[in-house]
Amino acid sequence: MRTKKQTVVALERELAREIARAARAEIDRERLAHALDAFEDGVVVVDEKGVEVRRNPAAERFRAGRHGAALAEEGIGELLEQAREGVAQERELLLFGPPREALLLRGVPLVRDGVTVGAAAFVRDITELRRVESVRRDFVANVSHELKTPIGAMELLAETVASSDDIEVMRRLSEQLAREADRLARIVDDLLDLSLIEAQEAPTRDRIPVRVVVDEAVERVRSMALARNITLRVGRVTGDLAIDCDPAQVVSAVTNLLDNAIKYSEDGQRVEISAARDGDRVVIAVRDEGVGIPSRDLERIFERFYRVDKARSRATGGTGLGLSIVRHVAQAHGGEVAVESIEGEGSTFRFILPLADNANGVSTAHPPPGVSASGNGTGGNGPGVPNTEEV
Repeated sequence: MRTKKQTVVALERELAREIARAARAEIDRERLAHALDAFEDGVVVVDEKGVEVRRNPAAERFRAGRHGAALAEEGIGELLEQAREGVAQERELLLFGPPREALLLRGVPLVRDGVTVGAAAFVRDITELRRVESVRRDFVANVSHELKTPIGAMELLAETVASSDDIEVMRRLSEQLAREADRLARIVDDLLDLSLIEAQEAPTRDRIPVRVVVDEAVERVRSMALARNITLRVGRVTGDLAIDCDPAQVVSAVTNLLDNAIKYSEDGQRVEISAARDGDRVVIAVRDEGVGIPSRDLERIFERFYRVDKARSRATGGTGLGLSIVRHVAQAHGGEVAVESIEGEGSTFRFILPLADNANGVSTAHPPPGVSASGNGTGGNGPGVPNTEEV
């Protein structure tokens, strides 16, 4: 039989154990609270009476919110009410903004020993996921259409050639067949280029003067400009600007911008390219006086196969991938591409890349393989070098 002293000692030990358990429980609660606060999804927890006991910062923005946030808070409340009754549910909520958002709301009951002791609601932002899914669906649909068009035309032309005995008709149809085959080849080439750029974790980098990039891109579109009677004006390009990049990708991107500007200009108009330093960046600007881009389309023109004017795009022979390639090249090099446009007055595209470290005094004597220094007088500061050149 225990003595009074032994009983007191036993009670003190039990009390110490309870205090230790309570301390550990408090530490666990603090850890859980920190984990919830760091959670990207919004989390709201209520007890069995519906009284809120925890809300993390990600869910705080819905409290006392307006418009879309208020709708999300209403949805959270409904799901918590159903979860307290033992029903787990989820729903997707589309908020038209601005900005547009897609939220996945989920409510689950909290059960202990078979009894519902509360409920939790989770809010996940799936805006980017839905955007990617939409882009993927559009891409599959568009690429199927873009490939079917020349393939169908080639099939029809081949059947007509096979059934014709007129040499002149056969010649014209054969030329058209060759053009459709070329169009199909350009679509495939652009798709391959785009997939390689996307798959490449980091592009190979060589130092190259910006003047060499501009000269090479201008040379590639010179014949197209002459054929359309487009005046190609090369503005001032400071001679000591240089970038560390994949030369082939960057020249291709700038060429695509010039190609796009020429295609959407009217005969006799002017396209201008220039390059300048902006802090620690280089801005290559391409301006045209063409048809311009409606404001509603500005956010989408860099999507694959997106066309502002489908009839005109097909008439000009574009693949619908050029601007998408430009954007991916810029992003792969730590840069960006921006556009300003007024419908009916023209557009300005700015291809922006980081300036190479210690770029001053760069020599153009030995440009990287695949890019030629054409020396057509587009440089900046040398004596006798004009500030502009017109083709």
